[in-house]
Amino acid sequence: MTVQTLVIGCGNILRGDDAVGPIVVRRLWEQGLPEGVRCADGGTGGMDVAFQMRGVPQVIIVDACQSGEPPGTLFELNGSDVESLPPCEGINLHAFRWDHALAFGRWLLKEDYPQNVTVYLIEGQSFEIGDPLSPDVDAAADQLVHYLLSRWNALSSVH
Repeated sequence: MTVQTLVIGCGNILRGDDAVGPIVVRRLWEQGLPEGVRCADGGTGGMDVAFQMRGVPQVIIVDACQSGEPPGTLFELNGSDVESLPPCEGINLHAFRWDHALAFGRWLLKEDYPQNVTVYLIEGQSFEIGDPLSPDVDAAADQLVHYLLSRWNALSSVH
């Protein structure tokens, strides 16, 4: 099976709403993925995200954010709008995030970089170690899973 779409869930499963990326990935796995879609738990390892994108036409990244909007607010962003490289001096792998991975991946993968990168961010409420997913973030995760599966199912019925 050729991977056409890769969904990468980023975040720390132990830190409350920061777990939303990996949770979306797990819920997609549980629902059953259509042909050509693969999921990966990006956890907190941004460097690994860059290598998993090689040769995949479409990449979707899911993560939590803190922008000041109400918890559970869902943002859809174009990957090229949020790519950023960290300063090269003093960079360590713990500071290497998915936005850095996108910029690094574009540089590293060149023509193998995905043609289409979409980032979904869900506004979090609590990021403390041991906290559960807050109700609004949980509902937004379900909404995103439903949206992605509906979109893929609609595309597969066209082909």
